[in-house]
Order: sequence, then structure tokens, then C-alpha cells
Amino acid sequence: MGPNELTEILNRPLSQEMLARDLLRMAYVAKDGTPRNIPIAFTWNGSQIVLCTTRNAPKLHSLRHNPQVALTIDTEVHPPKILLIRGTVELDDVDGIPEEYLQMNGSYQMTAEQRVEWEAEVRSLYDGMVRIIVTPTWAKLIDFDTTLPTPVEELIAQRAERQRA
Repeated sequence: MGPNELTEILNRPLSQEMLARDLLRMAYVAKDGTPRNIPIAFTWNGSQIVLCTTRNAPKLHSLRHNPQVALTIDTEVHPPKILLIRGTVELDDVDGIPEEYLQMNGSYQMTAEQRVEWEAEVRSLYDGMVRIIVTPTWAKLIDFDTTLPTPVEELIAQRAERQRA
């Protein structure tokens, strides 16, 4: 996928809406060679997806060995809206709590008091974190209105051919 096509997909209003959500699922290859798919909070900085994790997270070893990931951001309604992204990871060890971590947890439903307690707990627990920075290399937006999964598009084309024959 070329950079212009990638940018066009990620800049669509629905993609921007999806990139403003709280959680995505990240698929990667684990240390033992088997696939993993984990839910994780994220932020979008306009060109990259930033996730944060503990310095002792098992996924870090795996991502250092194989920095390729697949991400899914979707809705819980019918028909679902789905943003699929593939990309390459860069790891950035940070002292203290990355600002992105505090941002990505800012949209959860918390009272002001709960927010203060949560942030105090986070600051007392972590002396540092690792920012997982994903640079997208491929994307597909599926809204089941203007875009469909590729196999479904193929079936529709085959049906149209049969109907013309």
C-alpha cells in the first residue's frame, strides 16, 4: 500500500472517529512463536498509534524480536465499523509516566475523585513505562456500507457475473 492511499484511508472521517476510541486489539507473534491478540488502550498522534505498557511486559521481548503488528479498532454495534491497521513497532523506554498513558485513560468514565485516585496509584506504581509506537504501513476501513471485507466484495462480484450470464 502506498503512502498516499494509506493517508487517504486514515484521514477519512470514520477512520478518525475510530482512532479516537479507547481500546484496540493488537496481534503479534509471541516469544514461543504462537500468535497473541491483546486488548490495549491507545492514542493516535496524527501519524502513529501510541500504546504504553509496563517495563516487564512479556510482549516487549516479542516485539523486539518481531516488530510487525496487526491492529483492530471496531465498534460493538451492527453493522460493525472496523479499522484494520498493520504496522511496525518502535519501543521507547520512558522514565515516569508517559503523557500518552494519562491521555488514553482520560475517556474512561471516572469521577473527578476517581481520576485523582487512579493517577496517584499509577504514579506510585510505575517508575517508568515503555511506549509502543506503531507506524502504520497498511490500513483498511470496513463500514459495511461503502466498504466490505475483501472476500465479501469478491462474492458480490461473482454473484453479479452469474446474474449477467
